[in-house]
Amino acid sequence: MSKKVVFIAFVVSLGGFLFGFDAGIISGVMSYAGPEFNLSDGQMGWVVSSPSFAAMIAMLISGRLSDIIGRKKILIAVAFLYAISALASAYASSYEMLYIARMIGGLAFGAALILAPTYIAEISSAENRGKLVSIQQLNIVLGFFAAFLSNYYFNKLNTSGNSFLTDENVWRWMLGVEFIPAILYFLFMFFVPKSPRWLCSKGKLQEAKVVLNKLYGEQLAKVEIESIEKNINESQKQEKVSIMELLKPSLRFILIVGLVLGILQQITGINAVYFYATSIFKQTGIGTDASFASGILLSLTTVFFTIIAIFLIDKMGRRPLLLVGIAGIAISLLVCAYGFNQATYQLTSNEIAQFENIEAGKLTAVANKVYDNDIDFKNDMKSALGNQVYAKNEGAILEAATNINATLVLIGILGFIACFAFSLGPVMWVMLSELFPNKYRGLAIGVIGFVNSFISWVVQQVFPWELSNFGNAMSFLIFGVIAVLGFFVLLKILPETKGKSLEQIELELVKN
Repeated sequence: MSKKVVFIAFVVSLGGFLFGFDAGIISGVMSYAGPEFNLSDGQMGWVVSSPSFAAMIAMLISGRLSDIIGRKKILIAVAFLYAISALASAYASSYEMLYIARMIGGLAFGAALILAPTYIAEISSAENRGKLVSIQQLNIVLGFFAAFLSNYYFNKLNTSGNSFLTDENVWRWMLGVEFIPAILYFLFMFFVPKSPRWLCSKGKLQEAKVVLNKLYGEQLAKVEIESIEKNINESQKQEKVSIMELLKPSLRFILIVGLVLGILQQITGINAVYFYATSIFKQTGIGTDASFASGILLSLTTVFFTIIAIFLIDKMGRRPLLLVGIAGIAISLLVCAYGFNQATYQLTSNEIAQFENIEAGKLTAVANKVYDNDIDFKNDMKSALGNQVYAKNEGAILEAATNINATLVLIGILGFIACFAFSLGPVMWVMLSELFPNKYRGLAIGVIGFVNSFISWVVQQVFPWELSNFGNAMSFLIFGVIAVLGFFVLLKILPETKGKSLEQIELELVKN
């Protein structure tokens, strides 16, 4: 495999790194920005989820736009939008400015998630395509790791009391640091060639040959250019496919399988855990500092098990990985629900007196009172202190009051992340690329990708409200029950596509 091709694939998939970074960074940011702007549950959900909402729009238009003006130009614009979003978020002076800045970033990562794999596939040879496209998924999880590590160190500097950072500005630095990888992405993209396949589709055959010669040498380039020309000629002969054609009886089964995978991947709550990781860990009473440190452990788990998935997917098969993964997800979520359900909450008079930023007199009515659920405890805290004061001191309050098996909950969350990382995370996209006939593949993946993004947005938007109104235990129980139902649905309908040609899969699954 050419080092130049690997470098190009890595550069292009930096868009995935920035998506992971943005998704991971917000979990720490909201611990400070939420109280700073005194956000309600709905506003908190919108700040976190607004990029996913914008990404849905970008996914609908970026593919077609890149067909017209080119993959490279759109990806350069994506890098620029990431940089603008990072700076605007860091300088946000209001709730409205913060979510608008984040929506700009959402447009960027929505386009990047669609176009980076497309571009990489178009510069890859057939035997290396799978490995090169998988760099995108690896970069996403590395982005998560970098974000949680960054958040941990910024929080540590802030709490040390020996730096320029304060509760009022630390979240701005957390967001602003994204400018560095974004501007590097922008600069590196100028060293990336235009897609040879796109050049051929625009009749620029000679320019495409020059690109392929540089990537593979003349002999391999000749084979690739012939393959590209043949593919484009066949594509031009095909009729345009409408969305309604996906509803044909012959495609009904694979459409159902695809939609089940697309919905299940997000409705089990993966982005609730990623985007609100620091807040979730705070609920276990381990304190703010330990919550940030636990985020690093979470992201390392993701990286490790994603690499495992890359090695196992062609050996173990899609169906076993997905069934084992979804079973593990269900068990892990139910373990979390059980752990939170056993928790009790009590603030003694001595503990109340030790709070530095809280007037002890305001908590006299709740002193020594034992709560058997987090909802009643938090509601009484908010009534006594006000939402903003409680939000600023939530980590310290829960650390003092919570009696819980935090290790059990941590095992449940890490188990969920690990099982997702080797199953629903990467395997869903592989199966979507295999299930549908070539004629319908692009449209079908676009539709299911849109549904997947919509479910992701709903989960992120609703989760803060869900925690406030249903509590920790019930929230995880809901996700766990959905995962159990998902396991039995997949057990019944999920086909195996390992080791089969696309033609063989079509022959077996598309009903005539």
